[in-house]
Amino acid sequence: MSGVSNWEPFTPPAALRRREVLGWLGYVQAVGPRVPAVDARRSRPVPVLTVPGFLTGDWSMIPLARYLRRSGHATFTSGMALNSGCTEMHLEGLERRLQQVADEAGRPVALVGQSRGGTLCRMLAVRRPDLIAGVVTLASPLLHQLPTTPAIVAQVKFMAGLNVAAWPWLLTTDCLTGACAERTSALLESPWPPGMPFVSVYSRLDGVVDWRACLDPAAEQVEVGSTHNGMGTDRHVQRLVATKLETFSEHRS
Repeated sequence: MSGVSNWEPFTPPAALRRREVLGWLGYVQAVGPRVPAVDARRSRPVPVLTVPGFLTGDWSMIPLARYLRRSGHATFTSGMALNSGCTEMHLEGLERRLQQVADEAGRPVALVGQSRGGTLCRMLAVRRPDLIAGVVTLASPLLHQLPTTPAIVAQVKFMAGLNVAAWPWLLTTDCLTGACAERTSALLESPWPPGMPFVSVYSRLDGVVDWRACLDPAAEQVEVGSTHNGMGTDRHVQRLVATKLETFSEHRS
């Protein structure tokens, strides 16, 4: 695995593509008023930093975060208005946000990332294991940065072209084939920090990311029946994440 070039795009069946559209509509329907956060200094479980997927922002994590808060977990947003920029730029911003949340909570933080957000969480755990209680990734490509459909690959390349045309908030060609890709892929390949909990939730019904790319050998691999876009609103996935976070609390208590 190097850069984003050595993984063949996959074409999901039409039925899965239709399910992904429904999953996305479910997200839009589920996003609503925010629930007050739990005080991280007083709550029993670990504080949770949620990281959104590609071309979405913190709003897309609202349904899952709402469920986690109702389960007693304190949740914090990543500060991402749109996960569309340079990988290293996002990593630097997430590291600053992670430090801020850990300082506020007074203890290590659990990371929950969806799709590209989970890929970033995997990289961040290698950089700052001292600040992290554990990681849960949802439908996240962990063995390669772009194991997705030809349509999305074309979209990503188009966006990189727009960056060259002075759209600096988009990822760059360097993120795809250059030094940035090499450095971030090296992070993705780095050994997992010893003893840190790591859960990769994936679905064979994923119509966006090739589910095989989610099978990081360092992670506890948990298969669910959700679509890619529906992970955060799927009740089974929400319960699963909340349960796994309880074990993170025990790990770093």
